[in-house]
Amino acid sequence: MTRHDVIVIGAGLAGLSAARDLAGAGTDVLVLEARARAGGRVEQTTTGDGRTVQLGGEIIGTFHTAYRELALELGLTLGPTFTASQGELSWILSGRRVTGDDMPWMSGSDRRCYDEVEKQYAKLAATVDPDDPWSHPDAVALDRLSLGDWLRSVGATPAVVRALELAHLALAVESVERTSLLADLRKESAAGAEGFYNYDTWENERVLEGSASVALRMADELGSRIRYSSPVRAVDVQAGRVDVTLTSGERMRCCDVVCAIPAGPLRQLHISGVSRDKLASLTRQRHALATKFVAVYQHSFWEDANLDGTSYMEHNLLGGTWAQNDGVMSGLVPPERLGAYLATPEHLRQEKLLNEVADAFGPQAARPLGAYLRNWATDPWTQGYVTAWHPGDVTAVGPLHGRHEPPFYVCGSDQWVCGYMEGAVRTGRGAARQLIAAQ
Repeated sequence: MTRHDVIVIGAGLAGLSAARDLAGAGTDVLVLEARARAGGRVEQTTTGDGRTVQLGGEIIGTFHTAYRELALELGLTLGPTFTASQGELSWILSGRRVTGDDMPWMSGSDRRCYDEVEKQYAKLAATVDPDDPWSHPDAVALDRLSLGDWLRSVGATPAVVRALELAHLALAVESVERTSLLADLRKESAAGAEGFYNYDTWENERVLEGSASVALRMADELGSRIRYSSPVRAVDVQAGRVDVTLTSGERMRCCDVVCAIPAGPLRQLHISGVSRDKLASLTRQRHALATKFVAVYQHSFWEDANLDGTSYMEHNLLGGTWAQNDGVMSGLVPPERLGAYLATPEHLRQEKLLNEVADAFGPQAARPLGAYLRNWATDPWTQGYVTAWHPGDVTAVGPLHGRHEPPFYVCGSDQWVCGYMEGAVRTGRGAARQLIAAQ
């Protein structure tokens, strides 16, 4: 039986961040990764003409400080995203294409209602502590209420609810009718409680070398400390030691273990020696299920029509698109559409999605140089895309969310306010700090 100071389960951004800091502190650390590659939900490839294409997590906001600091430590470059474009939006509304005007279905009174409701939302979000939403005096009531129910309770018109539903589709998160109000308030409180989700706040920066470069550079630094194609079956926490068993039957022993895998695969681990309350909290978490679609073109032809590549799609398989890079367009199939997407014969899915992009940007969109699909929802080592919080989930998961039970530590985007790359890095480095301090 091999022995190590710390075993990290999962070589995504969280696990790599934790392992890198532990190794830097002189800790004997081993990373076990089920896949044959590092990165988890960040992945990239390179086109024949040298462009980098992101197939998973891609964009951050300026307030994502942990991720930004790590990227700069690794010698990577931060730059602007599609939010800097001056082009117009595209809307596919019940089969009708509209460009330009923001939320074109709204009347003047609807717009005034939207502004007023957003002010109320921002004011309420400012009362929620993102690190401790459970301390809010109305936590249970806010968590039981869906965002959709709250919108209607404060007088939001159907046109306003429609705007928020379109935004959720484009983001590939759960419907406003299946999103906890407390969870949504918690998320926006972490971003400054300015109002509803704003691309200029959440998605205005990217790593120019590619987001997966963050993971790949950490993996290069860690080198032989990572064992690939090594899925874990069981974790047994005992006094003074932790035993980790691989699906192959191989057993390893360590002083501390860091679990850095997504909520879905984590439920498949047999974990013993951890408190019932902690296990209940971990296994209560859920994912929004999504597929990512990327099309590569000779150039950003949509700019010729003064469009920025951003679209909102009301009844398509795609929820929306955005311009990832020069001539590269990303899109997401959201949870609300995943059943229809999976029911589409596999060999027809790409053509179907390209035709939807063509509806938004013209026939040239149907003829890419190449296209990629990543079915994160059905990937066995991911089983989802970002964290989802249905009404009741925040209080059910409880204040043990993201907390450790030494020698059992947890980290990952699921262990932060919401499932984003910032959460992975923030919690990964946080776990490492606590481990180092305890040594």
